[in-house]
Amino acid sequence: MNKSGDDSAVQFETDSLSLGRRKVVRGVAALAASSVFPGLGSLRCALAKTSTNNPQPKPPGPMTQATLTITHTRAGSIDPAFVGFSYEKHTLSEPLFTGSNSDLIGLFKRLGPSVLRIGGNSVERSVWVANGNGQTSGQIAPSDVDALAAFIKATGWQCLYAVNLEGAATGATTPALAAAEVAYVAKQLGSSLLGIEIGNECDLYRRHKADGDQWSFEQFMARWEEFRRAILAATPGVAITGPASASNVENWTVPFAEKVTSKQITLLTQHYYRGNGQLPTSTAEFLISPDPRLIHELAELKAVAEKIGVPYRMAECNSYSHGGSNGISDSYASSLWVLDYLLDCAQGGACGVNFHGGGNGGGYTPIADDHGRVVEARPEYYGILFFTLAGQGTLNAAKLSAGSLNVTAYAVQPASGGLNLVIVNKDLTQNLDLTAHLPHRARSASLVAMTQLSPGATGPDLHAHSGVRIQGGSIARDGAFSPSPAYTVKPHGSQLKCYVPALSAVLIHVGGPIQLS
Repeated sequence: MNKSGDDSAVQFETDSLSLGRRKVVRGVAALAASSVFPGLGSLRCALAKTSTNNPQPKPPGPMTQATLTITHTRAGSIDPAFVGFSYEKHTLSEPLFTGSNSDLIGLFKRLGPSVLRIGGNSVERSVWVANGNGQTSGQIAPSDVDALAAFIKATGWQCLYAVNLEGAATGATTPALAAAEVAYVAKQLGSSLLGIEIGNECDLYRRHKADGDQWSFEQFMARWEEFRRAILAATPGVAITGPASASNVENWTVPFAEKVTSKQITLLTQHYYRGNGQLPTSTAEFLISPDPRLIHELAELKAVAEKIGVPYRMAECNSYSHGGSNGISDSYASSLWVLDYLLDCAQGGACGVNFHGGGNGGGYTPIADDHGRVVEARPEYYGILFFTLAGQGTLNAAKLSAGSLNVTAYAVQPASGGLNLVIVNKDLTQNLDLTAHLPHRARSASLVAMTQLSPGATGPDLHAHSGVRIQGGSIARDGAFSPSPAYTVKPHGSQLKCYVPALSAVLIHVGGPIQLS
């Protein structure tokens, strides 16, 4: 990412995909190649209906001149299965993840094959009961896993599955119980099981004081290794991931990575939230502001993951912690924030992210649900879908100049060909009259926009909870989506011009109609 106002492009050191990274993404890539995803196909067709004369209208209001320069310098990559979801483990006791929940299946498939993480704080309150009846709070029974497996199969996704570790301090669970649960999960999910997490947010166990004392890092590592050995004894070869820290990259995740090897874990996992949702400082304006802490932590994670030869994933994340900031995390601000967050993570070397969600409250969740029934796709989901339109592939360095405006730009060279430019304008009033300088001549280009407009309003509202559109199209609760044809953009040699309205994001595909890989 290069924020406007900075004279030098922010670039990350060129990295090659390690063997461990390829192992993690290979399964999902194979699913993508062998599965049929009607959602993606219909979207590709809809956006391909670009008229030969469908110019982008000039937005009303003040206009700022901006320039964007794209080079061939590599700045990262977007891997297969990059953007996934994370849900609390207690949702397995609800009729949510089932093979018959067609609405939820449709919304998952709309994004293409990816990764569903079953985790969260409720992991440490969930115990395996081999003879349980299922859909019972605090228990995980075989029928709960069966339903999850049917859902995973229907979506074509993979699963990252967490088991209770903290309960070992009180005797609520044991290594043997965890091993039995993993054995059943591995049998039912088969190749769709991406990996096993042992515990959730281990760095917070000291806060929970489960056994009347604090958990030190050394205590955690001893118990984690005990569980790992038991799990592998019961299910040899199952992939183990970790440590799933809440934060504390320097004090927990880095030391963990320095103690394990690529023979012990296949994926390094970390959690990230922009701030505490219970604080008054967790505003919409702060959410969409630059996030230097994220950039710093990504660099730390990339370095330590490369050192042990495994990829890393932000396996749980969202806007603000503690369920989000009510009225903010479910607003249009999340649509714009999530684009920067995803592309920052891609540039920072992550192999993917999982957005935590679930429920129908006023906080964060990309998809709102009520006791298993899908309610709606929230604004954040629109931003996630918009990200997927950029495709998978290599990120090229992008240098943007737009004065002091809060605007970001990225360039993706997808495996399917062409060049995709993503520009996110977070300024409240200023539209951009953008001139893009490409690294090569272009014959054609097309543009789609993500915007927001409430009924009766004259302009977008950062705090709005509805009215988000991608190229005029809304997303139904079953994932159905019918956008208008993309706008045509006429390049002049290696240069093209377009508008980026205030509080909007645009995606420009250089090389013809926008395609999804």
